[in-house]
Amino acid sequence: MPAYLIFFAACLALVIGYITYSRFVEKAFGADKSRITPALKSADGVDYVSMPKWKLWLIQLLNIAGVGPVFGPIMGALYGPSALLWIVFGTIFAGAVHDYFAGMLSVRYNGANVPEVVGYNLGKYAKYGMNIFAVVLLLLVGVVFATAPAGLLNKLTNAEAVDLGVLTLNIDYTFWICVIFAYYFIATLLPIDKIIGKIYPLFGALLIIMAVGVTIAMLVEMPERFYAWCDFSTGHPNDLPIWPMVFITIACGALSGFHATQSPLMSRCLNNETEGRFVFYGGMVAEGFIGLVWCTVGMTFYPEAHALLDSISNGGPSNVVYESCTALLGKFGGLLAILGVIILPITSGDTAFRAARLTIADAVNLKQAQPFKRLYIAIPLFAVGIILSNVDFSIIWRYFGWSNQTLAAIMLWAAAAYLYRKGKLHWICTIPAFIIASVSISYICYEKTMGLGLSIEVSNIIGLIFSSVCLVAMLKFGKNKIEGAPEDD
Repeated sequence: MPAYLIFFAACLALVIGYITYSRFVEKAFGADKSRITPALKSADGVDYVSMPKWKLWLIQLLNIAGVGPVFGPIMGALYGPSALLWIVFGTIFAGAVHDYFAGMLSVRYNGANVPEVVGYNLGKYAKYGMNIFAVVLLLLVGVVFATAPAGLLNKLTNAEAVDLGVLTLNIDYTFWICVIFAYYFIATLLPIDKIIGKIYPLFGALLIIMAVGVTIAMLVEMPERFYAWCDFSTGHPNDLPIWPMVFITIACGALSGFHATQSPLMSRCLNNETEGRFVFYGGMVAEGFIGLVWCTVGMTFYPEAHALLDSISNGGPSNVVYESCTALLGKFGGLLAILGVIILPITSGDTAFRAARLTIADAVNLKQAQPFKRLYIAIPLFAVGIILSNVDFSIIWRYFGWSNQTLAAIMLWAAAAYLYRKGKLHWICTIPAFIIASVSISYICYEKTMGLGLSIEVSNIIGLIFSSVCLVAMLKFGKNKIEGAPEDD
C-alpha cells in the first residue's frame, strides 16, 4: 500500500470526526437554535457584532492558528508516528472538544472570557487564578507572535531577500517590531469587524491554500517518500520521551489552551448556538489538518530524522518551512511560505492582546464601548509587552508551551464540571482533561531547564497522581452549585 494513503486516511479521519463526533458533542452540550446569543442581546458595535458563520470560521481559524500548527508539528515529526496519532485523535477527541466548550460556555455566559467561564464552574478562587494566568499567557503569546514575524521580516528585507529575488530595503528588526506592535495596538482598539472581520477571512483562505499546495507538491514530486523513515520503532533522535514531550511539542496542532482565550471573541459574534459546531469544533479540525500537513512535510521532505533535526537546529522550524517550500514550490513558493509564516503569528498576536484587554476589563468591570476606556487598559498592556519583547525568544517559548497546555487542562476540567453538574455525559471532557493535566504536571517535573529535572518515571507517576486527585475532587464536589454562577437554562 502506498504510504501516502496513510495521509489521506488521516485526513478522512478528521472529516469523519467532524461529521460524527462533533454532533455527539453538540448534543451533549445541548445547543439551542432558539436562544438569543450575546451578539444580538449585547450588541455594542465593538466586540459584540453579529457576523456570518463562514466568516467567523475563517477568523476563528486565524485567531487560533498562530505558528503552532506549523512549528509544533514540524518539531513533533521527530517523534515518528505517535505525532500523527496525537494530531488526528487529539484534534477530534480533545482539541476540538476543548474549543467547542470554550466557545459555547462563553455564549451561555453572555460572551464571558475564560476566567469567568472557569470561575462559574470551578469556583471563585479558580477564577482569580485564571485572571492572572490568562493575561500572562496572552501577553506571552502576543510577544512571541511579534518577535517571530519581526525576525522573518528582517531577513526578508535584508541579505536573505537576494536569494528570493526580493528588493532589499535594509530595514532592521527594531523597525519591524515597532510596526507590528503599532498594528496590534490599532487592531486591539478598533471594533472587531473593522480590521479582523474584513481581512482575516482572506488570510484564512491563504493559510488553507498554502497547506493544500504543499500537499499536492509532495504527492507530485515525492510520492514514494511519504513517511519513508517512520515506523513505531522510531524515537526522537535525542531520545526524548514521547510521554509527555509529544503532547507539549504539538500543542496548537492538536490541543491548545490559547484557543480558550480566543473562542470568546467569536462567541460574541454568533447568530445562534447551532453555528458553534462549525465555528469552534470545525475551526480546530481545520487546524488539525494544517498540523497534519506540516508534520507530514517533516517526515517526507527529509530523508531521515537527523536531517530534519539538523534543519531545525540550523534555523528553527521556520527553516524547515523555507527549505521545503522553496524546493517543492520554487522561489516564489518559498517567498509565499515565509509570508505565510509571518501572517500566521501576526493574526494571532493582535487577537491575543485584544483578549487580554477584554479579560482585564472584565476583571475590573470596565466597559469597553468607549474608545478612551479601551486606552486605559491598552496603553499599560502594550508597555509591558514591549518590555517582554526584549527577553530571549527561546525562554518565552518554553514557558508559553507549558502554560498553554496547563490552561487547556483547566478549561477542560471546567467543561467537565459543567456537564457533570447538569447530569450530562461529562466523560467527553473529563478523559482529555485527565490526560492533559497529567501531561502538564509530568512535563514540569521532568523538564530540566525550567522544571524540577526529575526522572521521567517519577515525573509520570506524579502526573497521574495529580490527575487522579483532580478527578476525585470533581466527582465529589462537582455537583455543588457555584456561588454567583448564572443559570443557563
